[in-house]
Amino acid sequence: MLRLEGVRIRLGDFALAADFALPAGALAAVLGPSGSGKSTLLGAVGGFLPVAQGRISWTGRDLTDLPPGARPVATIFQDNNLFPHMDAAANVALGLRPGGRLSAAERAAVDGALERVGLAGYAGRRPADLSGGQQSRVALARMLVQDRPLVTLDEPFAALGPALRAEMVALVRDLARDAGRTVLMVTHAPEDARRLGGLAIAVGDGRAAPPVPVAQLLDDPPPALRDYLGG
Repeated sequence: MLRLEGVRIRLGDFALAADFALPAGALAAVLGPSGSGKSTLLGAVGGFLPVAQGRISWTGRDLTDLPPGARPVATIFQDNNLFPHMDAAANVALGLRPGGRLSAAERAAVDGALERVGLAGYAGRRPADLSGGQQSRVALARMLVQDRPLVTLDEPFAALGPALRAEMVALVRDLARDAGRTVLMVTHAPEDARRLGGLAIAVGDGRAAPPVPVAQLLDDPPPALRDYLGG
């Protein structure tokens, strides 16, 4: 279980408060207006932003002061964070052994992850030779080989068209459920939140609210989210 207990994050004049628990294996969409603090929330969970007060823990283990690499968190950013001079297999391998030589078992794990996300045969292609959707699949394959129980995604499919975005969200959902992983995914699209299923966290007015069923939130959103969604 992911717990944020009395957490407060400060960035200049901006502050975000969070106090909630997310069950292990839950899939949660993070929704809110632009600038509300969605990425800030994920940054604190992943260890990229410091916490001014409070405690973040995973299954009882205190993560609050740990660096990103020491946390049980795999992070996928909006730009997928792929290295342009490296092929797909090498980018995926970074999730296992950054800068090191892979064992035969690790190479097999990379190939298996690429196959799992629909990229069998694409191991030797560089990001420039891949479509936007294929680049997103490489990032998901790297997440798979990292084998971390908690995954955060910060609008990773925002640049994709509606049909491809729907396909990628469904892939995230299926991969996470198959592996029992817990997901926090920032999105601006209500349809993506519904497709991910499970829970939703509303961020607005300086607060990340406790997760609720996604249909409940979207059918009766708080004022800040209602204004943003235009309902």
